[in-house]
Amino acid sequence: MSMISKIVKATIGITAAFALMNAAEAATGKPEKENLKFGFIKLTDMAPLAVALENGYFEDEGLNVELEAQANWKVVLDRVLTGQLDGSHMLMGQPVGAAAGFGTTGELVYAYALTQNDYACTVGNDVWNLVKKSVPKGADGKPIHPISASVLKPVIESYKAQGKPFNMGMVFPVSTHNMGLRYWLAAGGIHPGFYAPQKGDTSGQINSDAMLSVVPPPQMPATLEAGTINGYCVGEPWNQQAVFRGIGVPMITVHNQIADKIFGVTKAWAEKNPNTHVHVVKALIRAGKWLDEKDNANRKAAAKMISNPNYVGADEKVIANSMTGIFEYERGDKRAEPDFNVFFRYNASYPFYSDAVWYLTQMRRWGQIPEAKPDNWYADMAKKIAMPEVYQQAAKDLIAEGKMTAADFQDFSKTDGYRSPDATEWMDGIKFDGHKPNDYLKQFKIGLKGDEKL
Repeated sequence: MSMISKIVKATIGITAAFALMNAAEAATGKPEKENLKFGFIKLTDMAPLAVALENGYFEDEGLNVELEAQANWKVVLDRVLTGQLDGSHMLMGQPVGAAAGFGTTGELVYAYALTQNDYACTVGNDVWNLVKKSVPKGADGKPIHPISASVLKPVIESYKAQGKPFNMGMVFPVSTHNMGLRYWLAAGGIHPGFYAPQKGDTSGQINSDAMLSVVPPPQMPATLEAGTINGYCVGEPWNQQAVFRGIGVPMITVHNQIADKIFGVTKAWAEKNPNTHVHVVKALIRAGKWLDEKDNANRKAAAKMISNPNYVGADEKVIANSMTGIFEYERGDKRAEPDFNVFFRYNASYPFYSDAVWYLTQMRRWGQIPEAKPDNWYADMAKKIAMPEVYQQAAKDLIAEGKMTAADFQDFSKTDGYRSPDATEWMDGIKFDGHKPNDYLKQFKIGLKGDEKL
């Protein structure tokens, strides 16, 4: 080979390598901001953030990311809105609530859903011992899950007769856990209470049979053990923690294809840093896929990773119970729950408009949205919150770079941003059609609907 040929070959090789290194930049442009601080709460569903950092996915995108644990969801909201955090692990309901004007207002958006199917409702041992005999049993003599909240009605009536409130904890007024707990209770004929912000009442306890109040996730087990609450609804590992500590029994694990946690940023941040946003989502998409691929083969490694005190900081065995597709209801009663904690499959990470619409329907149902709204209002609000165009660009870049394939994603040209009603059926058999939110609300016996208001 001549010297010229060698030089040409070397030049081509260097050029190819350079092109590969800068493939993301060629498609999306360099990140406007490289040094980033993201927040999270100590829950297993923060895992995509930890994986993106530990596996080097953020670094691949030219990002230097710091992850910082936050005290509670209110702190998360405030620090993102004030710019102290570039973005955060966030409740799906937080950008929805902020846009709808309930609680802290502000313009929050999201382009990536961190997880779905990752929380449960647990009661203390004293309550469980009162209801256990009336719970339907399978051929093996074990309780059939999910358990209807209707079995709690005699207990609640007994508490009322004794002049005692039946208290349950949830993590935030617009959280999945508050909405899920309320849905479960109401499906069992138990009124979880109304909000009346127009009257200055944001307790959510008007006409309630069960008194729901806010408790930070890591404090749930201790609060239950102290007897301050009789049960709670929270993400993992805090339901499994109750089982391991022998203080409570989960009655239902939630399974529906609606986003629970998201990666949220302010609208202003997204507009100022559009390339950075895409690069962040690219890293998170890879993390979500890694967590779900090969039938959860990487979940043990993930459980060990987030057991680190810098992340969730709970016992690795407790985290692994739900993360690896096993859920323990009572000590020794372990069941296969392969879809508890879904990060990527079923298009879980895509920012569907219909997920935002569902949260808005529940806010309307319980009075957080005090007056009737037309269907198009729900659609318009959802479009202010979700940014599917950022996700789609991130996916296209990853496919172009050979890090993902088109088969990993839905056909973006064929989705209108609404999940199929068959994907969002809950324990009461009611299906959710995001295109018809008011018709959906009419199906519930308990809750506001139509022109009703307090």
